[in-house]
Amino acid sequence: MAQNAVAPHKGHLGHCRSRAPVRSRRLNAAVSYDAASRTEIKPGVFEGYWQWQGHKIRYQCSGDSGEPVLLVHGFGGNCDHWRKNTPELGQRFRAYSIDLLGYGFSDKPDPRGAPPNAIYNFDTWGRQLVDFTEQVIGAPAHISCNSVGGLAGLTAGILRPDLVRGVQLINISLRGLHVERQPPWQRPLVAAFQRLLKETSLGAAFFGSVATPRTVKNILCQAYANDAAVTDELVDAILKPGLQPGAVDVFLDFISYSGGPLPEQLLAATPAGVPVSILWGAADPWEDMAEGRRLFAHYPCVTEFVELPGVGHCPQDEAPHLVNPLIEAFVLSTSATSSVDGGSSSTAAAQQQQQQGVTAA
Repeated sequence: MAQNAVAPHKGHLGHCRSRAPVRSRRLNAAVSYDAASRTEIKPGVFEGYWQWQGHKIRYQCSGDSGEPVLLVHGFGGNCDHWRKNTPELGQRFRAYSIDLLGYGFSDKPDPRGAPPNAIYNFDTWGRQLVDFTEQVIGAPAHISCNSVGGLAGLTAGILRPDLVRGVQLINISLRGLHVERQPPWQRPLVAAFQRLLKETSLGAAFFGSVATPRTVKNILCQAYANDAAVTDELVDAILKPGLQPGAVDVFLDFISYSGGPLPEQLLAATPAGVPVSILWGAADPWEDMAEGRRLFAHYPCVTEFVELPGVGHCPQDEAPHLVNPLIEAFVLSTSATSSVDGGSSSTAAAQQQQQQGVTAA
């Protein structure tokens, strides 16, 4: 079966703390996981595995009532990059975080036997998100995503707008290595270097030099504006899954992914019923906020572009005190079942954010 095909499932739905699958009244979908096998990894936060397309997918969840919100990591990330968000959001919502196929402790099918980028691409991950929403969450969800996870979230909204209430992009990747971003003279050079990494021992050696505590910490200190946020716990959360079998091949496959969609192409294709919120850490050294505003803010689906002063590439981890209220406000404002409450909650959250130095445009 093709790695990015969607396979039909039949069965039941379950919520975060369910001890047995429960049928949903809203979606006639199915789960292929055992809710009773979830483990409480910290107070109120559970971890489980879901079988998708023959692969084991890790997820975490917190909360058993309220609107569902699905948290999606970026390149090299995993569920634990949302460890400061999932528990707090779970106090009001059903909060889920997921390891995309190939990342974290999800399975890492070998891409070397498939055409280039046939497995690890935004269509695969977008389908993974909509299947997870339908089969595990069991209700339309709000998706909040960091970096390249944002392209997966937008893809999900395009594929199944009936399952996606809204998409929140947190420092979405500009995809600077995309072939359309490169000047013509540079394209053959970049392609040759990507092939060199994938097809020779140089790639594994490069990955080995990167996948060390010291290097991971240095990279995170570049990405974060506040070095104090780069703790040993964070380094371990990023590095440990990256040392799993198959991680090097996923890494090399994705850094050679210069095709596929650009964010602006996905925003242009996003249905009118899927609102998009954009949050941006203004101190991000990798993804320029001014360029992001120029490219993305004018699309009709974009309801807000919020600047987070003094914050880097991963605001959800570096500044959860700013991001969690913004996620909450977006969820409430896009909830058809909470329109009245959402308006007042969004206003209160906006006032709090202004006091904390958040700028909306």
